[in-house]
Amino acid sequence: MFNSQKNVFWQALILAVFVFSIGILLGFSLENWRSSQINALYQQSELDLLDIKIQTEIYSSSNINCDKAIENNVNFANKIYEQAKLLQKYEDSNKLTDNIILQHKKYDLLRTLFWVNSIIIKQKCNATYHNIVYLYDYNNPSLEIKAKQQVISKLLTEIKFDKGDKVMLIPIAGDNDINSVDLLMDKYNIQKQELPIILIDEKIKISDLETKEQLEKYLS
Repeated sequence: MFNSQKNVFWQALILAVFVFSIGILLGFSLENWRSSQINALYQQSELDLLDIKIQTEIYSSSNINCDKAIENNVNFANKIYEQAKLLQKYEDSNKLTDNIILQHKKYDLLRTLFWVNSIIIKQKCNATYHNIVYLYDYNNPSLEIKAKQQVISKLLTEIKFDKGDKVMLIPIAGDNDINSVDLLMDKYNIQKQELPIILIDEKIKISDLETKEQLEKYLS
């Protein structure tokens, strides 16, 4: 009887160790998969960043085909919007490391250049879309700011879904110490302690957003 109980104990221990080991292995596999997905996004962002740099030079220095420029801008807006949602999903599932913060800056640069292009195209082509720039606290938001940003992100997503190509939704971390972002924030009189801030068409600042209607009245 003693030997039987001893065997049951060892069997249970071996089973527990096996299940625990499988759990750790699956956890590592999932983490590696998420990391690989993030790395793939970052590699694509480097190509997109180079592409949009060249576009900026073209838009700034020559006459452009407005219909084509607006079409390309809308397509690019939709692309980086979908990438932003996917990136947020992966980042929420991973620990925020120095490498992730550094790589995130590439996306901030990409979106900032896109913002500049959107301004140039609106000026040159009298485009009717609205730029909605969402500057948020990325690195160390308080619990209160996190909750506020979750509400704002949800409402902006609904606005984008409703308005589609009429809106260029451009989320940018405002606290990542990027000179170009800082310069634009200074140009539009936005302080880091004010984050999160929504800037509509480079004119209207909104710091509190509780309903879609608060924003929609500026998008007619």
